[in-house]
Amino acid sequence: MYYHRLLTSIAALLISFPLISQKIIDAHKLADEIVFDGRVDEPAWQGVPVLDMKMQVPDFGKEPSERSEVRMAYDEHYLYLSGKMFLSDPSYYRGTTYKRDAFDGTTDYFGFVIDSYNDNENGLGFFTGPTGFRWDGAVFNDAQTEASLSIDWNTFWDVKTTKTEDGWEVEIRVPWASLRFQDVNGETVMGVTSWWYISAKNEVDIYPLVPINWGGMSQWKPSQMQKFRFRGVYSKKPLYLTPYVLAGYQETRELNDGETAYLLDKDPKLEAGLDLKYSLTSNLTLDLTVNTDFAQVEADDQQVNLTRFNLFFPEKRQFFQERASIFDFSFENFNRLFYSRRIGINDDGDPVRIYGGARLQGRVGKSDVGFLTMQTEAPFDSLGSENFTVLRMRRQAINPFSYIGGIFLNRTDFNGNYNSAYGLDAIIRVTGDEYLSAKWVQSFANGKANEVFSLDPARIFVQWERRRYDGLAYKLAYSKAGKDWSPSMGFEERESFNSWQGELSHGWLMGEKSKLLRMRAFLKTAFVKNFITKKTQSAQLEPGIEMETKTGWSWNASARYSKEYVEEPFELGDAEIPAGNYGFTQFNAGFFSPFGSLFGIFGNAAVGSFYDGNLVSISLAPRYKISSHLNLDGFYQYNRGSFSDRNQSFGSHLARIKLEYLLDTKFSTSAFLQYNSLDQVFVPNLRIRYNPKEGNDLYIVFNDLLNSNRRRELPQLPVSDSRVVVVKYTYTFAL
Repeated sequence: MYYHRLLTSIAALLISFPLISQKIIDAHKLADEIVFDGRVDEPAWQGVPVLDMKMQVPDFGKEPSERSEVRMAYDEHYLYLSGKMFLSDPSYYRGTTYKRDAFDGTTDYFGFVIDSYNDNENGLGFFTGPTGFRWDGAVFNDAQTEASLSIDWNTFWDVKTTKTEDGWEVEIRVPWASLRFQDVNGETVMGVTSWWYISAKNEVDIYPLVPINWGGMSQWKPSQMQKFRFRGVYSKKPLYLTPYVLAGYQETRELNDGETAYLLDKDPKLEAGLDLKYSLTSNLTLDLTVNTDFAQVEADDQQVNLTRFNLFFPEKRQFFQERASIFDFSFENFNRLFYSRRIGINDDGDPVRIYGGARLQGRVGKSDVGFLTMQTEAPFDSLGSENFTVLRMRRQAINPFSYIGGIFLNRTDFNGNYNSAYGLDAIIRVTGDEYLSAKWVQSFANGKANEVFSLDPARIFVQWERRRYDGLAYKLAYSKAGKDWSPSMGFEERESFNSWQGELSHGWLMGEKSKLLRMRAFLKTAFVKNFITKKTQSAQLEPGIEMETKTGWSWNASARYSKEYVEEPFELGDAEIPAGNYGFTQFNAGFFSPFGSLFGIFGNAAVGSFYDGNLVSISLAPRYKISSHLNLDGFYQYNRGSFSDRNQSFGSHLARIKLEYLLDTKFSTSAFLQYNSLDQVFVPNLRIRYNPKEGNDLYIVFNDLLNSNRRRELPQLPVSDSRVVVVKYTYTFAL
């Protein structure tokens, strides 16, 4: 949560502003070559117009407090962005990290977001800082929420920076081959937004001056970008071959058949695989993968589950990140039709071998097209090798901000088990900021009735919303899942329900003399009913307020009244919640310190009644920027539930600490230790990465699962349940 809030907070504005003009500007094509060295001193740069940067924070619309010269230009091979950042005081120089994809408010950020398809919905971001680190990410759904930003997307591009006597200079170079776009006889139009975040002043200077009417994600919105026309550029069709070799060793300890001792199983590994990326046309990219392995991916964050529903873990594997928005088919909360973690990860969270697969994605005319098929090993002995296939199409319709689409999914194994689903969806911009979303899906599986003309295997979702931050905003959604609805490639918290969700809010963007930047009051409500048992499973009513100061502090507070019907008892640590009806109230409050300070902290607390007892939940996340090479992050959560009438209680401690050392932008080491008292485990993870350039990586990874209380079971638990050491090397050939 901290990382998502960083860039959304640093680009917040003070007042609303009318929609920017959609006038198309001819981008500057370079007549001479650029020497790519991080110095903006070539004659070719001097003829490029300077972008008219304006201040967003803290004084919207004013001239920036620090001078800059930002230029964008292109040639037949690259799109360039350069900046001369002048600092009136040497203490304003902030280059505090070398980390790839860093979300770090203590450093300056400079770069741009590009709507390469000019579809007003999707964008690609390229940012750096004084140390020359690279941050790239993808935004979709017109940056509607923080969840619309993916930080795991990566591509091929370069950056050079230079420290000067009066500030720093930067050159960013993005190959046209890394930007998927449509050209007509060498001409294309793209949307662009560029900004400079001055960490020492909590200031953001931006071009064009994008409004904040839609909240902290406003600066990411492709629909608000300045349109640029590029002539004499053509979509490339590069071929990238990326083989890998992996050597590893794994130790696991399993209970013997007599349950008297744990036996050690040693499993040395030596494997190889291959990824291929090729542009079939200027707009369609094919990815092939053989013996896919994700050993280098960072371990999941441990979580404590205080609900009776399954936990949701985000996707971290890069293969599933590129243009992931094409396959997005989401309902309310975390619920979605396609959840990529179903592929290659079983229900216990353990990896499943991926034999290989293919992915095709791109844009044809006004249509987005996506196809994915993967073959995996059987996740359990009772199943056969499984195939996962997804076909997705979306087309711009009615206006540039509206889409209609369809999706088909199929999961099957060699034993004849199958689960299929098809769906239709639409996002319609009715007028202004008013949007209507609708989804219809049906699933079919062996052992089910599979009636086409029935609501039993169907999922329905309809939502009307006003996408604003300032002034009045609202959202009303209806959702239904039939009794035979079973999307085995998706994620669903509940079964057989009808639900209503609503939100009403009013936001204020404060004036120049106010110490506050913005504030918002809201009222959220939700109602979920199981139509088989006729019981109201959940109902919530939550009023609250949130605010942010111009110096970067933010606070939020709310009170939530909940009604829950528990159909079956479930456990929370040493306590059990019996079946029955419950009503309880909790008070929540949280705060964030300014992201620009070298030491910062996030805190959150929830106290109040909890089912038939009481709950206290406190979370703290400190961070300390020791130097530009060394960074320390921590997290601690304490939960205490007590049920005096039943003489039961539970307590949990969840702790995470991460120490990162970065020699430069190429070499990094990350040590990550987690502790979960409910599972009574320590989870250490060590990753060493050498990344001389994009596509070439050497990883050394160590993972372990340690029992903190070995005597809690008989026979006594082993010190380690599973220990893995892996060395993986990948090299990309560009053909």
